[in-house]
Amino acid sequence: MAHAADPVAPVAPAAQGVTAPAVDLGKAAAPNFKTFKSPAERSVRKGLPGGKAGASASQAAGNPDLALVLNAASTSAHALDLETTVISADSTLKVTVDWGDGNTDGMDAYGSTVLKSSHTYAELGEYTVKVTVTDPANQAEVVNEFQAMTAGSDFVPYAPTRLLDTRDGTGAVKGKVAPYSSTRVKVGGNGAIPAGITAVVLNLTVTNTTSAGHITAFAEESERPTTSNVNFEAGQTVPNLVIVPVKNGYVELANRGSESVDLIADVTGYFTRTRASGYTPMTPARFVDTREGLGANRGQLGGRKTFSTQIGGLRGVPEGITAVALNVTVTNPKEAGHLSVFPGGATPTASNMNFTPGQTIANSVIVPVGADGRISVFNGAWAGTDVIVDVVGYYSTDSKASYMPLKPGRIIDTRDPAWPYGPLRARNYIYTYNGKSPGDVGVDGYVLNTTVTNTRGTGFLSVAPDPNTIQQYKDQTAVFPERPSASTLNWTAGKTVPNLVQASSGKNGVVDYWNQGWEDVDLVVDIFGYYESK
Repeated sequence: MAHAADPVAPVAPAAQGVTAPAVDLGKAAAPNFKTFKSPAERSVRKGLPGGKAGASASQAAGNPDLALVLNAASTSAHALDLETTVISADSTLKVTVDWGDGNTDGMDAYGSTVLKSSHTYAELGEYTVKVTVTDPANQAEVVNEFQAMTAGSDFVPYAPTRLLDTRDGTGAVKGKVAPYSSTRVKVGGNGAIPAGITAVVLNLTVTNTTSAGHITAFAEESERPTTSNVNFEAGQTVPNLVIVPVKNGYVELANRGSESVDLIADVTGYFTRTRASGYTPMTPARFVDTREGLGANRGQLGGRKTFSTQIGGLRGVPEGITAVALNVTVTNPKEAGHLSVFPGGATPTASNMNFTPGQTIANSVIVPVGADGRISVFNGAWAGTDVIVDVVGYYSTDSKASYMPLKPGRIIDTRDPAWPYGPLRARNYIYTYNGKSPGDVGVDGYVLNTTVTNTRGTGFLSVAPDPNTIQQYKDQTAVFPERPSASTLNWTAGKTVPNLVQASSGKNGVVDYWNQGWEDVDLVVDIFGYYESK
């Protein structure tokens, strides 16, 4: 079962959900927000250019204490709040704020006062903010300034490259990661990846497992979160995409199982505070289905064979994109193998998922596109498999949403006794509101990890934006949403399955998690960051 093609329930069930924000994004993102200061002693005084002829020396020396104190703080991925304290004698003043990007704000003032202003930068970067106060009566002018850096991060695609393989000693000492211990992955300063990056995109694979457990990825020298990124059972090889903050150039991968495991990490991109590619989320759209001949030849992708498909310039995705966010599903494989997704025109260098005969498995993929806007898919098995590709978003220099990494947090756990609804019911959905605050429209999407467990049959999960506002749910006037057609992850009875989701916030900041199977399941959702355009 790889997509929602089964019959719709004859009666629409009542939705489960919570109307309060699932997490306070503003508070959670606080570590990313920086403050900037410039004290009064940094004020530079000068006489007005072209002063009035015959101005007296007393006028030029008037208002001798005129000065500015500047205090600023970033408040979102692109925005800055500024507090300007004016120190002045009683006199009519003109205050001008030059934000450093070609935009200015003017304000009138009288004597000593405190002025507040804010600005949203169209592009990430470092800017010189300069404030000028003019006292025409005393022919005086004072300037103060500071350097400000926006808080958000843009994406830089990176050709898929293996950074860690404990099986052969790539990036670490050769040998399995011991139980309840961790290994480091050097990211910043590794290869062509610069130092000072804020987060990295890794395809993380756990293999050679002998017991059940999970892997948690987090920034070096940070408190290990209680969330999970990859869940596994004995004998399984399980991949999952992670977007993880980077500190001191490293990330930590913790083995939370009771037996040692091998870990593999492949990089496909990173985030930096300098201008690069922003993100545009989409309602998931199917671009490839080999079972139907959509986007590729009809029929299974043969063993050791490759197909290429167009992404840029099709179905709402513009030309000129730099990378694409996908959900890739393998179904009906004839034998065990792996799948590699890579830029069109390149060669495969890393795997994105591993599969066994007859298995249906999905994994999130972020991959650069070729110069022609194409991607390629390689079947590493020696026999055929069907492949499904859903596009969930894209990166481009014209896209405005920048990434804000968070300390990972759990927003849904239907196993928790405090959860009021119990398991996610069959053919039903859970909705959550994930805005920074009610009415916030700057958040474009969320980076989540979804996990289903305690499964009783086969099924699949779909994640999509909700057409209703959170107020409609509060008022009980919400309409039952259209059932999504794209899948996020697939499961069989008794399995615990994770997958990363880059979920669009839609128009209202409400996200739905659909159980497309006919048996109840437990759902766990962790949040790792969000994309913000303002």
